[in-house]
Amino acid sequence: MRRGVAASAGAVIARIVRPPTRLQAIEISPPLALFRRRVVGRTINRVGRLGKRILLELDSGDRIVIEPRMTGLIFLADPPDRKHLRLIIELKGCAGARSTGFSRSVPDQIRLKAGLRAPPAPQQILFWDQRGLGVVRLVSPEEFEQIYGPKKIGPDALSITAAEFRERLRGSRRAIKVALLDQKIMAGVGNLYASEILHRAGIHPAMPCCRLRGRQWLRLHAEMLCVLQEAIEHQGSTLRDGTYRIARDAPGSFQFRHRVYQRHGQACFACGRTEIVRIVQAQRSTFYCPRCQRK
Repeated sequence: MRRGVAASAGAVIARIVRPPTRLQAIEISPPLALFRRRVVGRTINRVGRLGKRILLELDSGDRIVIEPRMTGLIFLADPPDRKHLRLIIELKGCAGARSTGFSRSVPDQIRLKAGLRAPPAPQQILFWDQRGLGVVRLVSPEEFEQIYGPKKIGPDALSITAAEFRERLRGSRRAIKVALLDQKIMAGVGNLYASEILHRAGIHPAMPCCRLRGRQWLRLHAEMLCVLQEAIEHQGSTLRDGTYRIARDAPGSFQFRHRVYQRHGQACFACGRTEIVRIVQAQRSTFYCPRCQRK
């Protein structure tokens, strides 16, 4: 999601709109009137990420934190419907070119030669949430530290070292799949990706963390980075319900690389002999191969 809205860096927030709805309202903090007073006219200096949260860092030092939770999506174009549209951030004067990954100092001819034309500058950021579980917060630097600091949320999964990864998890008696989802230990691994990571690492999802050994920790860390980087490259997974869409209102494509997720009853791609099994852990579906991931 962060890459999809990165082009809004450099834009000025012109207006905040909360569309009327009879559905469950999302949480917006502080109250909308104060929220508007603090952000309208401010420039978005940078678009960042904390786990699954999108951070709009403003020139005032404040941050708008958008937490999609389970069913929230962020769009630059029209969302799937207007009924579930929860918040609109209208923009003006957007730079747009930053989404290519090149800095502004790179000459235009290099961008064009590389085929990296900047998409049209976004005019709005739309937060769409089917179930109303999402949260949008405006926080000062001090509030950000209190709510999202290292005592509340663990390091990002893409930046954690192999040694720190092992240290944070190895003493737990919890199943490794359940522990991977704990955002206080490490941020950014969702349910789908935890199943995929464990299959690639050859580790049973119910294995207690404290029973994993040195080489298993190294392999698990390496496969975690691989899966997450591939998922980012392919812009996430759009599943059978079609709900997930990227910011430009197109599906992701990582679902075509799934080895186990939602493949129960089908042959394992790795061994070709055993059917993928589905179990439930901590009220979430887990998928694995009993042959490739022995307990």
